[in-house]
Amino acid sequence: MGLNRKLRYGMVGGGPGSFIGGVHRKAAALDGEMDLVAGAFSSSPEKSRQQGEELKLDPARVYGSYEEMAEKEAALPEGERIDFVSIVTPNFNHYAIAKTFIEHGFHVVCDKPMTTTLEDAEALRDLVKKHDVVFALTHNYTGYPLVKHARHMVANGDIGTVRKIVVEYSQGWLATPLEDSGNKQAEWRTNPKLAGAGALGDIGSHAENLAQYITGLEMESMCADVSSMVPGRNIDDDANLLIHYEGGARGILHCSQISVGQENNLRIRVYGTTASLEWHQEDPNELIVRYLDRPLEVLKRGNAYLSDVAVHNTRLPSGHPEAFFEAFANIYRNAGRTMVAKITGEDPGPFDTDFPTVDDGVRGVHFILTALESGRQQGWIDASYNG
Repeated sequence: MGLNRKLRYGMVGGGPGSFIGGVHRKAAALDGEMDLVAGAFSSSPEKSRQQGEELKLDPARVYGSYEEMAEKEAALPEGERIDFVSIVTPNFNHYAIAKTFIEHGFHVVCDKPMTTTLEDAEALRDLVKKHDVVFALTHNYTGYPLVKHARHMVANGDIGTVRKIVVEYSQGWLATPLEDSGNKQAEWRTNPKLAGAGALGDIGSHAENLAQYITGLEMESMCADVSSMVPGRNIDDDANLLIHYEGGARGILHCSQISVGQENNLRIRVYGTTASLEWHQEDPNELIVRYLDRPLEVLKRGNAYLSDVAVHNTRLPSGHPEAFFEAFANIYRNAGRTMVAKITGEDPGPFDTDFPTVDDGVRGVHFILTALESGRQQGWIDASYNG
């Protein structure tokens, strides 16, 4: 049955000059199942009003702070208030904002990493369970159809037992002290007080999440070499990790924002006992499968030979490229449909709960902090999480 209306949402952050706010708004709008109706787009009330005007929102629903937004939206009649909030602020704000909206009974979609401390991450997890809300974390690379098919192949035993995982996320945009030039994105992402961690938090967390999503394997121990390569920068901008996974698999994770010439090079290779998989974010419509005893296969998005979950998360016919916005939109759509099921008291569809959750957020924060600690100790440390 579902709802006889679209989901309504508000946004915190994503004001003038924001890159990720626009991405979230486009992704949420792609399927026509949700509308942006409110926002506290900046810590500056003036900038928040400016963004609201640009988005043609009702001025009464554009707020000067997230606290005001949560309180006033909760006071509106059930048929008018927002159903969920989208949080697209710098990392250090995530916990307080999410906590406020959860305690007011709203569902949450939050940018990653979820928090900057493990204590806050675990507290959010407990709040989500206590208030029985949906919490989605936008590890958007899990939204690509062929990533979902890779996960299906591993779970189905199509590559045998996983022996090795090699995942890389390299960029070059911070190879110079860009934060000193007035670049807003560089300023907050290289500020430990705002970001918590640098390359490990910004892109290393995506690499960790992608490896875990595809293989389902948890880390047992790691040895991390963590560096700040740009002189004067006091946050990590390059990290190289050796990882031991449960079951004996070995891993290599490399993340860097000082790799000159690299744009958004996220790539993963998973080696099993009978076959291996390779997926590259900059060429996301192909999944390479290599075998012991026959030629490699190149699987392409949009074809009926793929798994049901890959087909479900595909929008365009084969030969019509799908990429970043569509993958982001898959998280919003799946989370949104899970919210609808909760609102209506129905069961979610078979693929609707396929999105990163608060538990993935806790795991990600634990990974970041463990890698930083391993880098400080310059040696192997326990990477398992049992909280």
